[in-house]
Amino acid sequence: MKKLLVTGVSGFLGWNLAQLSKKNWQVYGTYFSHALEITGINLCKVDLTDFLAIEKLFLEIKPDAVIHLAAQSQPNFCQKNPEISHQVNVASTINLAKLAAEFQIPFLFTSTDLVFEGTKPPYQESDRVCPINLYGEHKAEAERGILNVYPASIICRMPLMFGIPSPCSQSFIQPFIQTLTVGKSLSLFEDEMRSPVSGKTASEGILLALEKCRGEILHLGGKQSISRYQFGLLMAEKLGLPTDKISACLQADVPMPAPRPRDVSLNSAKAYDLGYNPPSLGEEFKDLKRYLV
Repeated sequence: MKKLLVTGVSGFLGWNLAQLSKKNWQVYGTYFSHALEITGINLCKVDLTDFLAIEKLFLEIKPDAVIHLAAQSQPNFCQKNPEISHQVNVASTINLAKLAAEFQIPFLFTSTDLVFEGTKPPYQESDRVCPINLYGEHKAEAERGILNVYPASIICRMPLMFGIPSPCSQSFIQPFIQTLTVGKSLSLFEDEMRSPVSGKTASEGILLALEKCRGEILHLGGKQSISRYQFGLLMAEKLGLPTDKISACLQADVPMPAPRPRDVSLNSAKAYDLGYNPPSLGEEFKDLKRYLV
């Protein structure tokens, strides 16, 4: 069985991807600050900002492919900590791509819909990137750096993701569920539009891209463009949670260090043509209900 190196396996997306990829790969997953156990996964503690440590890991494992998921992914944290963000999101990413190029193995990097400014949705892969926060800037810089050192790399721009939490990391909906479960009020943006998918669906898209793409950028958004407020109402309805506690607000109502684009919905037709087929959000929640409440 071929060896797959997955960075950031302790994170939300990494954990979800591990569950699927271990069916067809011998998976080696990296973590740094959050130790965990995942049945069927070989876990490796490593600092991705340490090039020599990563090079040593490559030489020991001799992977047949790499999926790079690890990131500093909180926009507000990145805005306040630019040096850490650049080191993790840009420098370590380019170093991984260089090693993959040396080994001549497939390299897939997960970027973000936040590389766009949010004024001309839905965004295709060929549209000009123009991020408005530092996290988006660093992801866009990483994209350019990867393609410069290893043009055969695969870049998957990911949407907002939700679903089953890992033992160490949750998706953005877990606090929503907790808030509604205890009967507290939940205020959500009605002027921030995204094209969300579950972690499971996103993982299916990533593995499909690894199989079918080389030297390409691919969008892996869902088929519905929806605001966080509309999403929260649908989530509550499908999971049997109270909807009367959910209210709408505007981004301007909540001052944040990192500005947020209004609408970064992704046009994922290119991925659909490859066989990527995300379910409706209603179907996603139906499938996830037994895990979430």
